[in-house]
Amino acid sequence: MIQLVENKLDIETYLWLREQVNWKKLSHRQAEMAIENALINVCAYEDSRPVGMGRVVGDGAVICYIQDLVVIPSAQGQHIGGRILERLKAYVEEITEPGTTMMLSLMCAKGREEFYHRHGFISRPTQTLGPGMIQYIEK
Repeated sequence: MIQLVENKLDIETYLWLREQVNWKKLSHRQAEMAIENALINVCAYEDSRPVGMGRVVGDGAVICYIQDLVVIPSAQGQHIGGRILERLKAYVEEITEPGTTMMLSLMCAKGREEFYHRHGFISRPTQTLGPGMIQYIEK
């Protein structure tokens, strides 16, 4: 049975889940700051074993981003990612001020677009929105 737990993600679990999907390695301090500075994090457990996670980052007023949505390969296909995503979206809806609009954005891995489309996200560019962009800063 899958259990979602909010705001209890620890550094080792965060780094381990990222490693399971071959994401870029982070320092212990980067991981600590990422967790501390998130608006919310949700971790999925199957029989007390972490199998997925996701975070929301942003200002909590105008824009939020879905960040680090991960489900380990052995647990994919069980709707875990969808459950995490829906909880993160619900959180953003909860903090959106009445009478306002919050932009909820993300950058998805290539080939994962359909997953996000099923959850109400649109791909850019559109007629009015340009493409998403990124820049890595290394030190």
